[in-house]
Amino acid sequence: MTVKKRRMARTLRIGDVTVGGGAPVVVQSMTKTDTRDVAATVRQIRTLEDCGCEIVRIAVPDKEAAEALSSIKRGVHIPIIADIHFDHRLAIAAVGAGVDGLRINPGNISQKKHIAAIVRAAKPRGIPIRIGVNAGSLPKSADGGASLPERMVEAALQQIRLLESMDFDLIKVSLKAFDVPSTIEAYQFMARKTLYPLHLGITEAGLPRAGIIRSAVGIGVLLHQGIGDTIRVSLTGDPEEEVVAAYEILKSLNLRERGPTLLSCPTCGRCEVDLVSLAKAVEDRLSTIDRSIKVAVMGCVVNGPGEARSADVGIACGKGRGAIFRKGEVVRTVEEKDFLEVLMEEVVKI
Repeated sequence: MTVKKRRMARTLRIGDVTVGGGAPVVVQSMTKTDTRDVAATVRQIRTLEDCGCEIVRIAVPDKEAAEALSSIKRGVHIPIIADIHFDHRLAIAAVGAGVDGLRINPGNISQKKHIAAIVRAAKPRGIPIRIGVNAGSLPKSADGGASLPERMVEAALQQIRLLESMDFDLIKVSLKAFDVPSTIEAYQFMARKTLYPLHLGITEAGLPRAGIIRSAVGIGVLLHQGIGDTIRVSLTGDPEEEVVAAYEILKSLNLRERGPTLLSCPTCGRCEVDLVSLAKAVEDRLSTIDRSIKVAVMGCVVNGPGEARSADVGIACGKGRGAIFRKGEVVRTVEEKDFLEVLMEEVVKI
């Protein structure tokens, strides 16, 4: 089954990155450093750049953090979005510091005069605003009798209407909850209500093992339905893991290709080698490769090449020997001690 036709959202420019309008789904992350520590924040963003992050969000909890943004901006290459809560003046300071986008939460910044002040700063510079609705911090005005997805969508629509009344339409929207079905329903509803770009994510998803699964289910369902223009996999852990997970979600739906894809069988009673260790070793070696390539590590000589026919190169392991194949065709056999090195030689060749 193929992914449904992408919802054609309005186009935004966040720095030099195009969002919406048929552009590829953009991968985003967020720094975990103290923003006031410029050196540490710049180091983390550069690491994120190296692993493919295309936009980074930075928390701006106070004036000192806002003042650090200009120095951070000079030290990195990808666009910066300032994450603002409670104090609209921090958004204005962030705009003055040269950020490429703002994220504001209608649950704690909603007064018309405060929004107007932000718009007066952002509009002349063409800086987009993401309306970041979070299930845990909905506006007090939200209808308590409505469902959670309905309340989330209404909170976003109220702020959209407010921004549009100020002749501002550089808008992106997110509607995040920990509950996956509620998140999916909210985005589906919003996708029918507006053409503004949508940023996808499952909030407070947890530690990597569980958080990646929750995020993959929620984000994956929406992307398969053609919904979503930027994504972040929110994890309690290193932000690089968020970026890797995001690209794996996109690769699994054939939406984006970045870096190698490793196919490996789950092993069974027919397997006569330590396939788990071999697969892990291959994964480590592939981590230094930028090109899009499919590599298969299979534990069955009989079925391995056929099962991994779509792989560019791979190995099907038998007792003491293995078959190296390209596109499902066996090209040579090797001794077990040479499995890893010969496989990687083939990878390097192509």
